[in-house]
Amino acid sequence: MWFGAGLAVVAFLALLPVVLERLRTTIGPAQRRGAEGGFAQLSQGVTHYRWVGPVRGPVAVLIHGLASPQIAMEGLAEALGNMGYRVLTYDLYGRGLSDAPLGRQSRAFFLQQLSELLAEQQVEEEITFVGYSMGGAIATAFAAENPHRINRVILVASAGVVTNESRFSWFCRVVPLLGDWWHGMFVRRRIMQAIPLDFDNPYIQRVLAAQREELARRGYLPAILSSRRGMLAGSSQKDHRKLAREDVPVIAIWAENDQIIPIKALGVLAQWNRAARQEVVSGADHALPYTHAEQLINALRTALRN
Repeated sequence: MWFGAGLAVVAFLALLPVVLERLRTTIGPAQRRGAEGGFAQLSQGVTHYRWVGPVRGPVAVLIHGLASPQIAMEGLAEALGNMGYRVLTYDLYGRGLSDAPLGRQSRAFFLQQLSELLAEQQVEEEITFVGYSMGGAIATAFAAENPHRINRVILVASAGVVTNESRFSWFCRVVPLLGDWWHGMFVRRRIMQAIPLDFDNPYIQRVLAAQREELARRGYLPAILSSRRGMLAGSSQKDHRKLAREDVPVIAIWAENDQIIPIKALGVLAQWNRAARQEVVSGADHALPYTHAEQLINALRTALRN
């Protein structure tokens, strides 16, 4: 009897992350009703997108990071729109109001989403890409595979160069099955604890609220782990060296106090691409697109003038 009860407890604990995931909300028409922007039905699922800025002008495509949806790029999108860019932002699969399809969120996975969205939106001219964190690695990969389509690449605290990975994230990423269970059980609490509560700025508060809402949607936490095992598992060195050979203009902006993408990434990128223009936002950490939006925009303007 005790043996059977023990097996039942083990089975319950083993299945608990699955049960918790099933209890979360699925994104569908009800959640998307009234949302700004549009929804593109692509081969892997629905992608939520939004255009900002003038009807005509050079196109800029903004790609957000691992954990925050496109709202984290809203301040930068509006600033680029004021500079005359037609700005396209979108939610990566598993984030925001986009679908969360199954499968490894690898380089090919994200490049397929991006390529299909550009085709669906009939974007054919040269593009300025702005990628933040994991979005920087995606932008770099797309530019390396399609240099003829690129005006310039702007990287904000970009992944793919140097990353400080916690022991928790490393364990979940490299250990099959047990890593999945550990991630499903404990990552939600870790993310929630990392979201600050003490910002007065309304825009920052909206971004933080969106981050908390993500934790209640089905597919979000598995997407985080899948991206760590896929898109974030490798280096962007080959892509950066190709951009250097192809003379694709690259601007990289780093945060002085970033604990996730440390400032030493600046020196590493300089070795890979000596032509890259680099700037540092003083006092900022990894959340700089929304906590230090004004300083980031000023750094971007400085880089674009040179």
